[in-house]
Amino acid sequence: MRATAKARHQSVDVDGMEIFYREAGTPDLPCVLLLHGFPSSSHCFRRVLAPLSEVSRVVAPDLPGFGFSSAPKIGEYEYTFANLADTMERFLERIGVEEFFVYLHDFGAPVGYHLAMRRPERVLGLVVQNGNAHDDGLGEQWDGARAYWADPSEENRARLPEWLNFEGTRGQYLDGLPERLRVLHPPETWHLDWERMSRPGDLDVQFQLFRDYGAHVARFGELAAYHRAHQPPCLLLWGRHDAFFDLAEIMGYARDLDRIEMHVYDAGHYLLETHADESAAAIAAFVADVSRV
Repeated sequence: MRATAKARHQSVDVDGMEIFYREAGTPDLPCVLLLHGFPSSSHCFRRVLAPLSEVSRVVAPDLPGFGFSSAPKIGEYEYTFANLADTMERFLERIGVEEFFVYLHDFGAPVGYHLAMRRPERVLGLVVQNGNAHDDGLGEQWDGARAYWADPSEENRARLPEWLNFEGTRGQYLDGLPERLRVLHPPETWHLDWERMSRPGDLDVQFQLFRDYGAHVARFGELAAYHRAHQPPCLLLWGRHDAFFDLAEIMGYARDLDRIEMHVYDAGHYLLETHADESAAAIAAFVADVSRV
């Protein structure tokens, strides 16, 4: 394996915060920015860094409050997706990235869309992996969340399912999966996530971001307008057993985007844990194809 294909683990100071990131490839290649979701970190991309380095400079940061990046307490940092995007903008400046493909997964989707809609000319393409941007994907499992976002009362909060605990963290990986897929998931993933979430004050951070996800949902009309106006090339990778985002979501993307390639896998919300090789091959081909145009 080429030395540049090996993942490098680094940190950079962004506004007094330490942002940890994994990187492979060389700066002369197109950049692929990998944005993780809840409750994970750049650790979820560990198996795709080397193969993607063949066609790109691939960068996977830990968002503030996640993984090995700084986790300021509530009141010390504004935990909104817009502000996470602000931090990611300055992170990209620090490491010298101007244009990029952006990987949108779970909580990474609202961060990436803030980046894309602020400066559409920077985005070379979208790679959507179980990242929601339409009402189609939010089934009845989101009814309690919608009620809470509309009226964040203690009564509506009490009706929310318990997910900010170890069982809920494991459920992000395993919920909705048949046994043949459950056994493919290494348990260290959710143990690492829960160890990070167990830091003092971090559960408050995660709930604050959940509250702000309602603002992302409220922007779905704006996201559709962005798709229609700018038509970014899109590669969609989806785990069909996702317990959180319905499979119907993929047709929301197909309605508005002219250049879209879709792959639906026998997998769950954390697709890369079971289909890293297939996903890396699809992403690498997409990046190479778009970059040739």
